[in-house]
Amino acid sequence: MKKIASILRLEFLPTSVDLGLLFLRLWLGASLLILHGWGKLIDYKKLSSGFPDPLKIGHQPSLTLALVGEVLCSILLILGLFTRFAALGSAITMTVAFFLVHQMALKGPRSGELAFIYLAGFVTIILAGPGRFALDGKTSAPKKPRPPKE
Repeated sequence: MKKIASILRLEFLPTSVDLGLLFLRLWLGASLLILHGWGKLIDYKKLSSGFPDPLKIGHQPSLTLALVGEVLCSILLILGLFTRFAALGSAITMTVAFFLVHQMALKGPRSGELAFIYLAGFVTIILAGPGRFALDGKTSAPKKPRPPKE
């Protein structure tokens, strides 16, 4: 019975929070960059006149801010550089997309479900940090307490 329970809990797989955070950063960063940001970057000129403007700052500035969140922040997440700041930038982009562009719709033709899922991942990274396998992982890791001076 214990053997079956161990198998069902997948205890044969190694556990590593740092490896999980690396996987999450790479997955979210690469998918946001490749599936969303890159196309906007390539078609910037064509999209800039009709891009959604939920913040009422203009189509081109809205597109530029989306590119910061989807391209620049994604690259930083993949590298693990300024990770929490990058996750915050992407989280803000997904917050605007979900709440203002998709109007919190989780199903239907104008669903913001994907923005909602991305947002959850970025908030997780903000809260957990980059993990050890990041360019800034050593600086954001919890510091060991110093032994008391005698």
